[in-house]
Amino acid sequence: MNEPLDKWAAGDAYEIFMGRWSRQIAGLFLEWLAPMPGAAWLEVGCGTGALTQAICQRAAPASVLACDPSPALVTFARSLIVDRSVEFSIAGADDLPRRDGGFDVIVSGLVLNFLPDPLHTARWMKERMRPGGLLAAYVWDYAEGMQFLRVFWDEAGALDPAAAQLDEGRRFPLCSPDALIRLFHQAELAAVEATSLQIATVFPDFDAYWAPFLGGTGPAPSYVDSLDEDARGRLRLRLEQRLVPSPDGSIRLSARAVGVRGLAPI
Repeated sequence: MNEPLDKWAAGDAYEIFMGRWSRQIAGLFLEWLAPMPGAAWLEVGCGTGALTQAICQRAAPASVLACDPSPALVTFARSLIVDRSVEFSIAGADDLPRRDGGFDVIVSGLVLNFLPDPLHTARWMKERMRPGGLLAAYVWDYAEGMQFLRVFWDEAGALDPAAAQLDEGRRFPLCSPDALIRLFHQAELAAVEATSLQIATVFPDFDAYWAPFLGGTGPAPSYVDSLDEDARGRLRLRLEQRLVPSPDGSIRLSARAVGVRGLAPI
């Protein structure tokens, strides 16, 4: 296993694995942004539509153009969100759409760390904003804040040293407040600030924790999909032994994201 192979093929599988947590974080992110109503939004990397839906429900937008390079994820988002203010587009970070006069707000949820050149993308997003417009993003705190993934990669690495190169906590040093603030400063944004956003991730039992890793979409499920049956069984056993349930049988963990925001120069 040389290069990480993150599969993003199935919207329903991603929704089960991460989408339900992404939706909770999206709401907290928008509470922090407190955007003005009636804005024209561009969303970069909409995935299954967690942030798109939150924008429609909480921000009273005039329009939302939501982009993602994965046709499967865009199809899933389109099926979930029926709102006349929203338009979906299959587009990646290197071919972002423009708007006459620029977008009022450009956001990206849980995407920047997966891009080959986040600074280049941040600069491209800034170019598509109106003067004084708001650019904001958030990413999971993989190194310390995503407990259910931290446990997974710790146990995977104990069984297979090659798993270390796939561990998002090691792969994505961008996922910290200092790194995100530095990125936005390098993109020459003003009034840059960061925040932490945290939710509870509760699984009714161990099977509910383990099953989403079998969906084949996302870094950890892609890794599980690459294992043979014996290796998968050994990993499952280690995780079951590691995760001590509550008296009611549930597994109670937490997940933290880091948000960042800045303004386009006037």
